[in-house]
Amino acid sequence: MKLNYFTKVARKIATVLFCVCAIAFSWQGAFLSNSAAIAAPQTNLIAAVADNPSEFAEAHKDFVRDAANKVKKTANENARKVDRATDDEGNFVERKAKRDRDRIERTADEHAAKTQEAIDKSTNVFERTVEGIKDAFGS
Repeated sequence: MKLNYFTKVARKIATVLFCVCAIAFSWQGAFLSNSAAIAAPQTNLIAAVADNPSEFAEAHKDFVRDAANKVKKTANENARKVDRATDDEGNFVERKAKRDRDRIERTADEHAAKTQEAIDKSTNVFERTVEGIKDAFGS
C-alpha cells in the first residue's frame, strides 16, 4: 500500500519537474530569438575604431600604462611594509623584498612596452586594412 502511494507521488513530482523544465526551455528560446540585437554593440565598436584608430589605440595604451603604474605602486607598498616590519637594517627579508620590488617594476615596464608595441602594430594593420577597403570601393 505504501509503495503504491510513493509511486504516485514520484510520478507527480516527475511530471511537475518535466513541465517546469519545458517552460524554462521555451522561455529561454523566446529571449534568444533576436540574435541581431546581441551583435549590435560590436558593430558600433568597429565603426568607432574605423573613425579614429589612433585615438582608440592611445586609450588602450593609457590603460596599459595605468596597469603598469598600479603594479609598481603595489610592489612599492609591499616593500615598505616589509621595511617597516623588520627591525634590522639590511635584513635578508628586507633585501629580498627590495629585489622583488625592483624585478616587478622592471617586468611591468617591459610588459607594458611590449603591449604598447602590439597595440601599435595592430592599429597599423587595422589602418592599412581600412585604407585598402576604401581604395577598393573607391571612396
